[in-house]
Parts: sequence; C-alpha cells; structure tokens
Amino acid sequence: MAKIAQEAKPRLLLIEDDPQLGPLIAQVLADAYDVTLVADGLLGTEAALAADFDVMIVDRRLPSLDGLRVIETLRGKRVTTPMLILTALGTVGDKVRGLDAGANDYLVKPFEFDELFARLRALRRVFTGEGAVISIGQWEFYPESRAIYSPYNGRVLLTSRETALLQLLAEHPQRTFSRHQILRAVFGSDDNPGTVDTYVHYLRRKTDVAIVTTVRGQGYRLGQL
Repeated sequence: MAKIAQEAKPRLLLIEDDPQLGPLIAQVLADAYDVTLVADGLLGTEAALAADFDVMIVDRRLPSLDGLRVIETLRGKRVTTPMLILTALGTVGDKVRGLDAGANDYLVKPFEFDELFARLRALRRVFTGEGAVISIGQWEFYPESRAIYSPYNGRVLLTSRETALLQLLAEHPQRTFSRHQILRAVFGSDDNPGTVDTYVHYLRRKTDVAIVTTVRGQGYRLGQL
C-alpha cells in the first residue's frame, strides 16, 4: 500500500494499572490511536482534564481513585468524551453501576482485541456524527462524511467522486460493473472510460490496492480485504 499523508490518529486515554495488561493494550491500540497510558485514577482524572481526548478506557479498580469515581468526576466537570469501562467485574449490577456513573459502554475482562476495537469505533461513530457505515472487511466507510477508517492508519478523507465510486461498489459487493456502467452512475457525460481507471487508482492509492478488484474483460467490483 502506498504511503500517503494521513490525518492525526484519534487520541485515546487509557487508565489501567495492571503492569502487564496496560502496556499491552496501549501497544495494540497504538496501531489506530494516539494512546496515553496512566496507571492511577487520580492522575488519570487530571490527564483527562488537562487535554482533549477522543475516547477513554477506564479500569474499575484503580489506585487513588476508583474508576467509577473517575468517570463521575469527569462527567461532573462536563467532560463529554465517550468512555468505556474495561474491568473484570462483570455482574449485571456492576454494569448498571458503571453505566449509571456515566460510562458509554462496558467490556468485561478477559476480552478479544477485535471486540475492543469494534466498541471503540462504535463509540466514536456516535460522538463524531459520521453517519451510516458500510463495512468493507476491517475498513469502515462513511459515505455521508466522505471518510473511510483504516484498521491501520485511522481516518482517510475521500473526494466526492472517490466516495461515489466506492459507494456504488460497496452497496453491490457481489456485482461487477463495466466501465460504462460506472461512468453513467458516477461520472459526467464529458468523461471517458479512462476516468474510471484513474479514480480506481486514486482509491487504491489512498486506501489499499485490494479495495477494488479488476475483473479482466468485464470491469470492477468491490475487493476482499
């Protein structure tokens, strides 16, 4: 995949005191987030008040200040950042208390990182207002905001034509479109079939070469990522 300029990664505050799990979570999430790891409830609260974060993960059992108190304190100070509680405390009562404290989601340890990534993406969708999502493998495509989220490099902005082309393919993933069909659906009457090839190239360059598949002698279809 070609190296291109990307937007800054979303900022994530991880408040987790486990000396092994905390750094591991931070390392894995660093593929998609700019992670700040704090191992203390009071210090985590101070970090959340001192800087802007796009999303937060808070453990329940923390030194200095319990995770629920961290969330209650931040909500009391009108911090609206989406927050996910990550904890071994998994009873219904624990979840109710966490959500009532102001958390937006609750994930119980042990957990799968794929689920954690998915929950974080869901939280950010709600709070960024990107609109409806179309999943393309591990990529998330938001036609309304002309954006696609890479599992590796975060948010990539598309032009209106790139968006229209990808949307056409993504909404009919089993169908192969000829260049002339794509021209009629996406481009203007003054364009020629070469324009389709050009914009397929642009999409691949911005995202991944596999996002669009060339079907020899027929045209293009959505790729398998």
